[in-house]
Amino acid sequence: MSKQAPKQSKGKTGGPVAVTFNPKQVGKRLVGVLSTRARDVIVKRYGLGEKTKRMTLEAIGEEYNITRERVRQIENYAIASIRKSDAYTKEAPAFDELKEEMLFYGGIVSEESFLAHLSKDPSVRNHFHFLLVVGEAFEKRKEDEHFEHRWHVDSDVAETIETALHNLYASLSDDDLVLESKIIETFLSHIKDLSDHYQNEEMIKRWLQISKKVGSNPLGEWGPMSSPSISPKGIRDYAYLAIRQHGSPLHFTEVAKRIAELFDKKAHIATTHNELIKDSRFVLVGRGLYALSEWGYMQGVVRDVIKKVLNEHGPLKRDEIIDKVLKERYVKPNTIIVNLQDPEHFDKQSDGSYKLA
Repeated sequence: MSKQAPKQSKGKTGGPVAVTFNPKQVGKRLVGVLSTRARDVIVKRYGLGEKTKRMTLEAIGEEYNITRERVRQIENYAIASIRKSDAYTKEAPAFDELKEEMLFYGGIVSEESFLAHLSKDPSVRNHFHFLLVVGEAFEKRKEDEHFEHRWHVDSDVAETIETALHNLYASLSDDDLVLESKIIETFLSHIKDLSDHYQNEEMIKRWLQISKKVGSNPLGEWGPMSSPSISPKGIRDYAYLAIRQHGSPLHFTEVAKRIAELFDKKAHIATTHNELIKDSRFVLVGRGLYALSEWGYMQGVVRDVIKKVLNEHGPLKRDEIIDKVLKERYVKPNTIIVNLQDPEHFDKQSDGSYKLA
């Protein structure tokens, strides 16, 4: 049986209506029920004052000369007191509206993404975060090995999405680079039981932000975050993506240029060349020209390629050798002919064909 979609009021464009309440005013009324010290602890802990940086338990404890555990007790007591107050009851419409917005946004949401969706102002985001903490309808799941901090108001949807993200990650290998349309299609196959409300690209993109295991690279390709093609860490990784995106061999100077253009990373030409030489993902196929080994190019210098060709096909005439080597290397035919004249490695037979010495 499909899970029900949230009810959502619509604006003139058919999209969700932004929350109508002022989170700062709601927050001010809620903390107003607390004692002076408890209110001060909450304001500092959640960045509700002029300073938007949230203070740690230790930092607040040092100000009051009390332990971090005592600060935690004060915080927990303050939140419990707010929930029991008349002010909390009166703010029910605001909490209901925030709940509907979360349901519309995905039911389970990345904390960072959802707060950014609600406001661009750090101070306002802090007040929304405080309302999530205080509101009894909202449940937080702390970040772990697989997921970022996330909130939900529907445990069934949350479990379904987290299971789907686990299954999606399990279906990928480090070598996989998947287009966004394919990753969305695969994810949809794991959430068939959810209502039609959730069966759309934007919703799925939000859910993907929850995962620490699956992500996209700067070129919009998806795969495991552990893959250097998804989380590039150095010039070699960026060079791989640049050449792969180009689709054909590139001169190392062009590789450096494309790294700067595609990824806004400084890539010195000499450094780029050195990194390409050291990495088995790249094959030198011409003077300064590099291809990807995964494209099927043979490793080695021209002489090595000739040897591999003869090993694979047996004795061949000169033109046949040239034709096959030119499919592997961007060199002049004369370079191949010069190599064939090395008697230490190649024998020319009476019929004009060549074999390995």
